[in-house]
Amino acid sequence: MASLDTVSLAILLGSLLVLAGILSSLIALRFGAPLLLVFLLVGMMAGEGGPGGIKFDDVGTAYTVGSIALALILFDGGLRTRFASFRNVLGPAVTLATMGVLITAVLTAPVAKFVLGIGWIPALLVGAVVASTDAAAVFFLINARGLRLRPRVRAVLEVESGTNDPFAVFLALLLIEILLVGDQSWSHAMMIFLRDAILGCVIGFAGGQIITLVLNRLVLAQGLHAPFVAVSALVVFAFANAVHASGFLAVYLAGLVVGNKQTRAHNSVVVFLDAATWLAQIVMFVLLGLLAWPHRLADTLLGAIAISLVLMLVARPVAVFLCLAPFKFQVNEKIFLSWVGLRGAVGIFLASIPLLVGLPGAHLYFDVAFVVVASSLLVQGWTVALAARKLDISFARADPLPRRIELDLPGQLAREIVGYPVPANSPYLRRGLIPTWARPTLVIRKEEILTPAEAHPVREGDYVYLLAPPEKAQALDRFFVKMPAPAAPDPRLLGDFFVPGTATLGALAEIYGLQVAADHTEVSLADYFSEQLRRVKMGDVVELGPIALLAHQVSGGRVTTVGLRLAEPEAPSDLLGRVEIWWKRIQNYFG
Repeated sequence: MASLDTVSLAILLGSLLVLAGILSSLIALRFGAPLLLVFLLVGMMAGEGGPGGIKFDDVGTAYTVGSIALALILFDGGLRTRFASFRNVLGPAVTLATMGVLITAVLTAPVAKFVLGIGWIPALLVGAVVASTDAAAVFFLINARGLRLRPRVRAVLEVESGTNDPFAVFLALLLIEILLVGDQSWSHAMMIFLRDAILGCVIGFAGGQIITLVLNRLVLAQGLHAPFVAVSALVVFAFANAVHASGFLAVYLAGLVVGNKQTRAHNSVVVFLDAATWLAQIVMFVLLGLLAWPHRLADTLLGAIAISLVLMLVARPVAVFLCLAPFKFQVNEKIFLSWVGLRGAVGIFLASIPLLVGLPGAHLYFDVAFVVVASSLLVQGWTVALAARKLDISFARADPLPRRIELDLPGQLAREIVGYPVPANSPYLRRGLIPTWARPTLVIRKEEILTPAEAHPVREGDYVYLLAPPEKAQALDRFFVKMPAPAAPDPRLLGDFFVPGTATLGALAEIYGLQVAADHTEVSLADYFSEQLRRVKMGDVVELGPIALLAHQVSGGRVTTVGLRLAEPEAPSDLLGRVEIWWKRIQNYFG
């Protein structure tokens, strides 16, 4: 009976942990990455070396859970990455993911050797364990802080964080093998790495195609599409590892393929993976925390802090500046990419491999990685939003995003129904402007279903449902944001939305239904300003159909951030027109 009680207690504690994870999402947007640090500390305090006294030394279980969690996180990262972004930054991102990891490890090794009193190979292993950035930590933090990064910077972070794990794993396993069995041929090791990477790419691409094909062809019960995709991602990851390919690279590419195809239940898959990756991070952080002993951490605390400082202030910045030297990145972009290279569960996960294989002194790597990750989340986690604003890489969303409803339409994949409540002073209510690719289909007003013609004009408090392509549904959010009305018109006020200067006229025309000459669709907004104005300065305004473009940020004579101001509807000059407007307002008021 005692064993049954133990099982029941384990289920109770596990259930409470999951509930805490679900409820913690309510405050995640406020506290960001340090909230994950809380779960790391919870695991440490609950462990055998803390007040909880729970004995947990099953490294195999922690490694298995960590593998599953990282596979889901990487698949989710690939699912959200557009092929266009992937292609545009493939060069700099892959350079950072390979040479950047190597440079970071090499620069960290001398410090680790000096402060920990270990040999060169163990010092290189310490550097390899903490060299890769953590995709989950980076993008959870960026989303939690409500940051909208420059598209190129965000794309580099996405692709680098999703592709640097395979190289870090390869480097760590190579150094562990050297420590266990002696010297290995570096040329032979590089051939193995290339084989694993190429085979991982093939398996990932093929796996993504198969998942898409089966998802669209198989008639699954309602609600099973998302679990099918998640489990299929784990199959791709496990199969790649079983044939000695890179499972991490394979599962990321599988997500990239699925995310860029038209699939059934796309929104439900994304929402399900959001929840799955969030809970996976929590479970992984708690388990890794259980493996840490507070008393043992104190033995290497000062050395680990020194390694963390060198990693944040020297190794990562040098690697970023060297790797991005051949590419045209601004200095402030390089500084931001240097600072936002957060370390997360990946570092501790890699540090558990020496424990798993029984490497002598394995606890040293785990303890150092634990402190490095904790300090990275604590220091960089709370300052990345400030750094983004100070370096002019991002601007915060001052307006909360609207609650979007997405419904799949059986029988086709090109369109879905997207619904929004219409708040006061939203751009859609004020302007009546909607993208050409979105078509209003019905309006719900006071529990009555109306056609768009019957509901015209749309009122505050209505619910509007539109037909739109699934991959563009998120772009509709900006039209249904509740925006405060300005106290008085000001030509220098920022417009309704922000867009980067690198955005093209064609992209803007597609969203706002503008007419742009065919030879101008690929012209950037920065170039358009330069065409229209001899010398561009902050606050300049140029017209583009019904939209006014405002030069919000200018650097080196070029616009870097553009504010959009949608044209206000003209007030009628005749008395009859004014009476008609007031009559409509009275009708709207009294319903």
